[in-house]
Amino acid sequence: MKDVSTTMLSTALLMAVMFLAWAPPATAQAPTLKDAATSLSKDNNEEIPKTWDDGKLQLLALPLADATATPALAPEDYYYRIPVRPIYRSYPVYHPEKEPAGYLEGLQKRKPELLWDDKGTRPKLNSQADWITAGEIVFDAPIIIAGGGRLGPSLALGLVVRKADWYAKTCAPVTPEGILPFYRYVVREQGKVEIGALSCAQCHTRVMPDGSVIKGAQGNFPFGKVFEHDLNEDGVIEPAFRGMMHGLFSAPWMQPDPQASVDALPLAQIAKAHAATPPGVMARHGTGTWSPVQVPDLIGVKTRLYLDRTGLQRHRSPADLMRYAALNQGLDRLTTYRGLLVSGQKDREAPEQVFEQRYSDEQLYALARYIYSLRPPLNPNLPETQAEKEMVERGRTIFMHKDNRCATCHDPRQGYTNNKLVAAPGFLVPADHPERDAIMHQRVNTDSTLTVATRRGTGLYKVPSLSGVWYRGPFEHNGSCATLEDWFDPARLNESYVPTGWRGVPDTKMRAVKGHEFGLNLSKQDRQALIAFLKTL
Repeated sequence: MKDVSTTMLSTALLMAVMFLAWAPPATAQAPTLKDAATSLSKDNNEEIPKTWDDGKLQLLALPLADATATPALAPEDYYYRIPVRPIYRSYPVYHPEKEPAGYLEGLQKRKPELLWDDKGTRPKLNSQADWITAGEIVFDAPIIIAGGGRLGPSLALGLVVRKADWYAKTCAPVTPEGILPFYRYVVREQGKVEIGALSCAQCHTRVMPDGSVIKGAQGNFPFGKVFEHDLNEDGVIEPAFRGMMHGLFSAPWMQPDPQASVDALPLAQIAKAHAATPPGVMARHGTGTWSPVQVPDLIGVKTRLYLDRTGLQRHRSPADLMRYAALNQGLDRLTTYRGLLVSGQKDREAPEQVFEQRYSDEQLYALARYIYSLRPPLNPNLPETQAEKEMVERGRTIFMHKDNRCATCHDPRQGYTNNKLVAAPGFLVPADHPERDAIMHQRVNTDSTLTVATRRGTGLYKVPSLSGVWYRGPFEHNGSCATLEDWFDPARLNESYVPTGWRGVPDTKMRAVKGHEFGLNLSKQDRQALIAFLKTL
């Protein structure tokens, strides 16, 4: 019988490995507003913000839709007792039919190359460019490596990513050279090649139709299809699997718990539900099987004031991005709601017993610098002919016209967003809400499930940026519409509409994709012109 964690190595269920233990709330501290540097780079006196600070963590998250369940994070002293994760040099994973001859054999002969730890080994950090290069190392580094910790023996030579039928079944995209850019091979011991997963790059890498790769974009790894493939493999330990699912998605303060309806389903139906989630959308931890979320585009995030589609976390500095990265690489499994972990426990074990590793402040700062440096690729949609230029200019005029109100929310001066929040249908904004001044009076009436019935739900959605929509998709917070053309199709408001992205709960054949009706009343020609303009952003 296979161990559940090895069976699920190639899937989004690896997120569950980080949810096997839980901890009590952080001790409240007096909040402060200015991020203080706690260490300096030895090379250039670069100030490195402190990632985990009890006082600043109190100002990090917005209240949840049910403010009494607003999360309390693990305390600072606990965090800094977690061992720092060493980063080893890693290597590309190839489609088996394109792997260079002798490739794995060559990797087996390589000696391990430690790139970064907290004991003195580190990359060069003499300049701005050095910090960005170092941050890319962190971005690409897997945080789960088969062969270490709880994951058991090395799986590299028999892993599904070395089987051609896995690619056919999951439609996992590869580059023209055959590289699967979502996983990495890692050598930590000579003669042993391991597989690494759950890097930042696994979610935030997009392989375009021509095979080019956009790092930091809304990724298109097929989590849903891979989930289905692996869940249908023999040997899944069902009780352990269901326990992990509960840890990923439950919200026990809600009645009923949104995970309860999934808990009762046969595994085959759960697999089918996740398989229906298209690339670019995923049921990440803290959301739900019935409420997947669009994978965010990190390009341009430097100027965004809120993180997550629900605006769950404030973003005021590199330190906040560092905290977000730490939380989403395992720390939020220690978050409590009303004083309890999602498992219902209060007590926690020592961090060295329940946590493999964390990134150091220096590593996370480099990661933030790298993410801030990301730029979109050359846009292939810029007009060339006179007719194309006229079409785009017509679309720009429509976009900027005050009656259409596009630029009210998607202000060109702010990166085609206004960095505001919008209340979801049915959510009454409290008079004392700390972000009340940033919440728009107008609602757009999109489906509220994600933001009122999950652990990430604030009752709000942030106004997204339109920059780079040409390389993104599916659209809407849950990816209901595959393309911009679908998003601006008036037929999506009808109950007889067949969503082109995420269709909905299992066996949904038709449903309306409601909300955001701006642009739907335009003529067909004006909608085409507007879309042509948007694709140039």
